[in-house]
Amino acid sequence: MRIALVAMSGIRVCDEELLRLGLTLPGFVERSKTIASLPSLGLLTLAALSRPQHEVDYIEIPDMAQVDDIPRGYDLVAISSYSAQIGEAYELAARCREAGTPVVMGGPHVTALPDEALVSCSAVVVGEGEPLWGQVLSDCENGRLAPVYDARGCGYDLADAPVPAFDLLDIAKYNRLTVQTSRGCPHRCEFCAGSVMLTDEYKQKPVANVVAEIESILGIWDHPFIEFADDNSFVNKSYWRELLGWLKGRHVKWFAETDLSVSEDEDLLELMRRSGCVQVLIGLESPVEAGLRGLETRADWKHRQHPRYREAIRRIQSHGITVNGCFILGLDGHTTEVFDQVYDFVRETELYEVQVTIQTAFPGTPLYDRLEREGRLLEPTAWQKCTLFDVNYRPSHMTPEELADRFKELVVELYGDEFTTWRRSTFRKHLRSHPREGGVAS
Repeated sequence: MRIALVAMSGIRVCDEELLRLGLTLPGFVERSKTIASLPSLGLLTLAALSRPQHEVDYIEIPDMAQVDDIPRGYDLVAISSYSAQIGEAYELAARCREAGTPVVMGGPHVTALPDEALVSCSAVVVGEGEPLWGQVLSDCENGRLAPVYDARGCGYDLADAPVPAFDLLDIAKYNRLTVQTSRGCPHRCEFCAGSVMLTDEYKQKPVANVVAEIESILGIWDHPFIEFADDNSFVNKSYWRELLGWLKGRHVKWFAETDLSVSEDEDLLELMRRSGCVQVLIGLESPVEAGLRGLETRADWKHRQHPRYREAIRRIQSHGITVNGCFILGLDGHTTEVFDQVYDFVRETELYEVQVTIQTAFPGTPLYDRLEREGRLLEPTAWQKCTLFDVNYRPSHMTPEELADRFKELVVELYGDEFTTWRRSTFRKHLRSHPREGGVAS
């Protein structure tokens, strides 16, 4: 068969004023371009599982407005997309079906709402795609594609994961490539729409598999930048010591998402820096305790860590690793004072990078279910507003309008040229004053 794997994951913002601001603020633009440029690791993995028996094309469609025609000449089209762009994905799926091509869809949104997706496509994959992809291809080839392939409960082992088909990419289009070392997260934050939507367990890919993936990337890119696409990378510290021991000296720069516990291990931080770590992204979520209480559905771990925030950031950045501190505005308990509190926290801690988003109720998350029960969703099925930058619910201690307006004011303060330059120059100044042996990641 000839298969088209279509990624639809462009950046979306409904608030036109915020969109205009985002086009001019340097820090905001840089992070948006980075996110938008990431290829779909899930589809590249399915491509590897499809070959050599089938011919595969990987296609990126950031915007349906740019599509002159649908993919044609294929026996199967597979589409992956985020909630914010799911309407466009459904439009493309419907047009492909009308042209006589079977369409299968998957991902977190489709997993949460399979019946909604089936209105537009031929079949859906619920949960992880790998364990049932071979069955999908066999059924399609034999003309008996089932409407639902439910992988939940399959117990998929990441040791069975193939090396993604990175060779399908035009490497010149990307400023980084993704590698996944784990799925799931021990912290069950109620807002999270990451890989916890696809699997109930935290599981690790064997180091040997990850090494094979990085070697594949090195085969097409001499000095790559890798983003480890995990919800929480450093849960297993001994695992990472083994992986980073191999990575050291490979001329790779890398980025990862982690929780605050990475700051507790000075030896690991040193190994991270020596192996090419440029930045870690940490979900701080709130500069004040009020927004953190009850954020997680299990142990309230982040609330307990709040007193350590400042020292943890200082320690990580002292190793030449920049911290991208992430804050969610509009958490329950946040008042309008939180916007000034975020700015003051960023200045006080001298964070190199900062990411601010608006709390977003994604379908299938505990947050969505809770806000729906409480009658606080403004437009329950307006998936186009699931952007992280638009308000789709009623906050507990401010109006939706106050949240949107003050968020835009904060974005201007944080991402303006003057403050962005100050944050980065301050980080470099500290490193020049206290250099560490072996150089500095940059």
